[in-house]
Amino acid sequence: MTEAPLLRATGLTRRFGGLAAVNGVSLDLNVGEVHAVIGTNGAGKSTLINMLSGELPATSGRIEFAGHEVTRWPQPRRARAGVGRSYQRTTVFAEFSVFENCRLAAQAMQPRAWALWESAARCDASTRAAHEALAATGLEEHAQRPAGALSHGGKRQLEIAMCLATRPCVLLLDEPLAGMGAEESERMLGLLDQLKAGHAVLLVEHDMDAVFRIADRITVMVNGETIASDRPQHIRNNREVQMAYLGDGTQGH
Repeated sequence: MTEAPLLRATGLTRRFGGLAAVNGVSLDLNVGEVHAVIGTNGAGKSTLINMLSGELPATSGRIEFAGHEVTRWPQPRRARAGVGRSYQRTTVFAEFSVFENCRLAAQAMQPRAWALWESAARCDASTRAAHEALAATGLEEHAQRPAGALSHGGKRQLEIAMCLATRPCVLLLDEPLAGMGAEESERMLGLLDQLKAGHAVLLVEHDMDAVFRIADRITVMVNGETIASDRPQHIRNNREVQMAYLGDGTQGH
């Protein structure tokens, strides 16, 4: 018996007035897989991620997570349940240490209103989660550095560490390789390969070489709709995909 997807979207649609930014998109996310979403400018990729994370309500369609319908769940509830995400733009607190960024992310998932008089640094659970996230992303040696002193690639790693500190089982990653050099990209791809063992990963990315190296499945969007969703080798050979995207040199969001 095939295990059910951890997260499943069926017929997701989001309209802004008369414009359908996403129209009837369905996809599955499974633990042990990186599911990449690619598409031309305005294809609806970030709108899709925003709906999956709960930051944007769907006009229609259905989202299931861990066997529960979560279509109307707000973002905080989905995050507490185990849906984590990163963003296109860097969201770290530059003046705080790398460790403090992770600890704050972890603490946000463990509100303790009854302990307002206690120092946040005494929260063992968030401290432990922060250390584990830094270890998983290879940032332990930078734990006490100001986050703003990290390289661009280091900040992107930190964003993923902050996401991991919330102990998600689904990772929604919006262009984590953006602006990286070759060496930083290699480190990030290695990290994603490690993370998929215990997570279901959705990757929105414009670097096609990276996508075809790391993805187990690729969904291609054009004008808010899915034109193909398959294993990388089939996507590469799909004539419609070649005409609409891969062959025209267009990349981006």
